[in-house]
Amino acid sequence: MNAHAATLTVQTRGKGTTEITDEVGRIVRESGIATGTATVFLQHTSASLVIYENADPSARADLHAFFERLVPEDGGGYVHTAEGGDDTTSHLRMALTRTGETVPVVRGALALGTWQGIYVFEHRRAAHRRTVVVTVVGV
Repeated sequence: MNAHAATLTVQTRGKGTTEITDEVGRIVRESGIATGTATVFLQHTSASLVIYENADPSARADLHAFFERLVPEDGGGYVHTAEGGDDTTSHLRMALTRTGETVPVVRGALALGTWQGIYVFEHRRAAHRRTVVVTVVGV
């Protein structure tokens, strides 16, 4: 059994999704592991990770719009606003998604489906630098 770990820094543009599939795939290839799992973990509480459709950008536009309706910034009544009006809402959106994903590694590559991509889902209005830790374990 072997293990490999690497860190990615992802620059977001504010609210929305930033695809990191290629970068994670590169780490998997560099690991030399042919069969195992890749764990992708985002070290933040105001952004999240999602595996989502990567063929048609309108699918992600619908995702973004859905979260705006589900957890609106102007919902009022939020107490935790120390970092602005998107403070509590960004944490709530993260709690409704995930900060980690596990993907099988088969023949040295991510075993994602045909239309699946890995995304950092930024929940803050402003651009941020996000840290993603990728570990690959297997043989």
